[in-house]
Amino acid sequence: MLGLVWHGYDQMQNDKPSVDGRDLERSITQLLEPRISRAMTGYEPFYVQHGPFERETMQPPPAQPPQYDIAFILRTEERIMWPMEAKVLKTSGAVSEYIKDIHEQFLTCRYAPFSGEGAMLGYLLSSTTDDVFQNIAKKTPCEMNDHPAFSSRPQKLSHHTRNVPSGKSYPSKFCCHHLMLVFPNLKRVSG
Repeated sequence: MLGLVWHGYDQMQNDKPSVDGRDLERSITQLLEPRISRAMTGYEPFYVQHGPFERETMQPPPAQPPQYDIAFILRTEERIMWPMEAKVLKTSGAVSEYIKDIHEQFLTCRYAPFSGEGAMLGYLLSSTTDDVFQNIAKKTPCEMNDHPAFSSRPQKLSHHTRNVPSGKSYPSKFCCHHLMLVFPNLKRVSG
């Protein structure tokens, strides 16, 4: 799955599409998802979707269910999703919203209740990826490890213990994949 994300990112770098400067996160995500989809063979046991809802952890109506930026969804059991949450990082130190999603969404089981893994996509607009990883590790706090299959990419892993809600048998161990997708020269348009 992660290879497909990198393929979609590489395709965006080649295509250089225009993004809506008023809503960078959604605009980039909306452009990334079809490029991931096009990289797929169609024989994978999952498909990719932009903006799917997580109904398992939805609060009683009129609450809205949590919504992932992008998720890989298991074809044989569509309740099982491998989510990716995206955040625009204007600088290497601007990681507070990124970290907030790790703690408030993934580690509470609100996101990825049926999966012991998920990903954070950092849409980095400037700075170096090493600085971002150091800031995330320091402020989360967590240890960042290289992903053996993606050592040439700005990607790390962190391992966490989640707070599983009482009465639920969700996985308590969680592996967070951190992918820094660098966009230093975005072609921005607005309305």
